[in-house]
Amino acid sequence: MVTISRRHTQFVVQRSSRRGSPPLPEEKVVEMPIANRAPEGFVHSREPADSSQGNAVVAGVLFIVATAASLLSGPFLAPLTDSDSLGDAAAHQGQVAAGVLLGFIAALAAPGIAVALYPVLRRFGEGLSLGSVAFRIMEGVFYALGMLVLLSLSTLSGAFVDAGSPNDQHFTTLGQTMLAQYHWLADVGLLLAFSLGGLLYYVVFYRSRLIPRWLSVWGIGGVVLLMIAAVLLIFGVISPMSPGQIALAAPIGVQEMVLAVWLIVKGFDRSVLMPRS
Repeated sequence: MVTISRRHTQFVVQRSSRRGSPPLPEEKVVEMPIANRAPEGFVHSREPADSSQGNAVVAGVLFIVATAASLLSGPFLAPLTDSDSLGDAAAHQGQVAAGVLLGFIAALAAPGIAVALYPVLRRFGEGLSLGSVAFRIMEGVFYALGMLVLLSLSTLSGAFVDAGSPNDQHFTTLGQTMLAQYHWLADVGLLLAFSLGGLLYYVVFYRSRLIPRWLSVWGIGGVVLLMIAAVLLIFGVISPMSPGQIALAAPIGVQEMVLAVWLIVKGFDRSVLMPRS
């Protein structure tokens, strides 16, 4: 607060001690404090905007962490997911453990994206924003369950080797069943939960204009293609990690990286977040 003083001149008529003499003006200085305050709207509008930009940066970083952890886990988990021999995982225990750890990181980061976006998006659609959080939490649960199945499959692989790699089909049948469970969790349940959660917050993005509409439309189109991929997997039209699934998943994968950079560098549109009088 800045206080400035103004010199206010007041003339006071006083009687002269001498009869007949004209009255003399007396100058008095009166201090008048004036508060020079910043516009009230400006002060109140900065905090929400600043906190929202923080949410944007956190969400952008989590987009990158979730995508990077998911992609990096693939080669580490290959002895389990891409091998025809049940004993391969037993020879690569450390590699498989690293892949599972990366999978758990992705499982935690994915729901964190929706949680970071929720405080901002709820102003423009609380129901849709809450739904996106719920579906992305489901995504994280599916992801974590898939990693637990792979850990169990790795244990089975070790038991198979310890037993001398017998020709008993029980080991092989059980291993194939567990691998199928993993694919149902990761390639169908996870994809549907991710797609529905993403669709909800991209609709809010489109309505609110917090990010450019072309980026929101790209996201909506990408998650719709991913849902189509999940349905095709259910009916056996395409197989997990086939060229068809990769082609349908590529648009949303690229879009999320563009969105992540946008949120970190530019954040949300501040004009949309400013309170309206």
